[in-house]
Amino acid sequence: MTIVRPKLNVLNEEYKNKILKEAKNILETQGVFIENQEAINLFRNQGIKQEGSRFFIPSDIIDRCLENVPEEIKLYDREGEECLLLRGDQVNYDPGSAAIFILDENTGETRNAQSKDFIRFSKVVEHLKYMDAQSTALIYQDVPKDAQDWHRLYIALNNCYKPVITGTFRKESFSIMRELLLACRLSEKDLAHKPLAIFDACPSPPLKWSDLTTQSVIDAAKSMIPSEFVSMPLAGASAPITLLGSITQHCAESLAGVVIAQLTKKGAPLIWGGSPAILDMKAGTTPMGAIETMMINLGNVEMGKFLKMPTHAYMSLSDSKVPDNQAGFEAGMGALLAGIAGINMISGPGMLDFESTQSIEKLIIDNEIIGMVKRFLKGIKDYGSPFASEILKDYDEKQELLSHPSTLKLFREELFITSPVIDRMTRDSWKALGSKSARSRAKDEATKLVPIKPIDDKLKAELLKIKNNFL
Repeated sequence: MTIVRPKLNVLNEEYKNKILKEAKNILETQGVFIENQEAINLFRNQGIKQEGSRFFIPSDIIDRCLENVPEEIKLYDREGEECLLLRGDQVNYDPGSAAIFILDENTGETRNAQSKDFIRFSKVVEHLKYMDAQSTALIYQDVPKDAQDWHRLYIALNNCYKPVITGTFRKESFSIMRELLLACRLSEKDLAHKPLAIFDACPSPPLKWSDLTTQSVIDAAKSMIPSEFVSMPLAGASAPITLLGSITQHCAESLAGVVIAQLTKKGAPLIWGGSPAILDMKAGTTPMGAIETMMINLGNVEMGKFLKMPTHAYMSLSDSKVPDNQAGFEAGMGALLAGIAGINMISGPGMLDFESTQSIEKLIIDNEIIGMVKRFLKGIKDYGSPFASEILKDYDEKQELLSHPSTLKLFREELFITSPVIDRMTRDSWKALGSKSARSRAKDEATKLVPIKPIDDKLKAELLKIKNNFL
């Protein structure tokens, strides 16, 4: 048995209650801006007070809606096999999205992404053992603008079997994306029972749900497809400079999303997520690798757990422009803190430069980081006592324990076996193999990948048919 699961908290129960109380008060007295007409009608039908586009949501409606949110979400892969659980302290990772650039590992230059880049990216994600889900991680410009949302999902489904974290930038995209998802399931009921995708929904700070974002939540709720709230308070600019203030604003914005979804359909699956940041007062940038950004994320997640909802955060990113030392320590700190906090879905691996750039090299290195985090979360295991004395009695016979039955039986369970990306060679061996950096070794690994779960020909044809209908 595991002695204890490593755990982390930044808020105590007193402050969770204070944050929740103030967030409810903000929604009731200051209100939230709602642009979407369908949501406006839902709010009016509940008798929610309105001044222009601002709605003042009473606490009793918030409480009633919270009671209807499922405590867990199961996700299924392209073939309909259960593979992820979002509940409690279960931890899962997916690449961050949606970057507009890719770091070309062959030229070392950052450039605009193309669809062929995302095809390759998806195939790499399929092979990464510790990456639990894929995402529509790259925005590329070589398809018509009105097709970009659903085309990314089309490529993702064709080239990787894992569940997809996605989203829409056009209201018209959802119905096409839903059709692509339905091609992977037997019926609408089957898609609701075995969700394959999560749709991100990003309210606009402070306290505004745009027409597009609200429509995404409504459409997803109607089909019982999970929505993931990605509130983005910017401490010092569009949110209070204090970490507590940003966490409270995030809570208010996300509670408004809960109301929108549950008024649309009772029991709609939701994920309490976010991508906050601080404003760097010297550079005027939004550092995702800043420790304060991570602290806001941790506080946000604790509020989601307090409300018994599945949780999400953007962590394991870096603001560096290349996979260097900074990228390593920012991604490593974020991945480990997120894992210890028990965040259910952690987005960010592979990302550089304030969420604008994806790097296959960083993604492959991050996969190793995630593997180490997952080993850490397994904790120290008790196989029964005595712990060492009986094993040490056998040392005198051979003067080693490498061949001892306990070593042979347990080393794969006790030790995280790294890939060639991680350097644990002797110096002579390292030099003999070219004295390569982790970044170079990651580039080498990216060239060795072969398909794991090729797409079924029938499904491939069906997805192609849908694509041709709209492109």
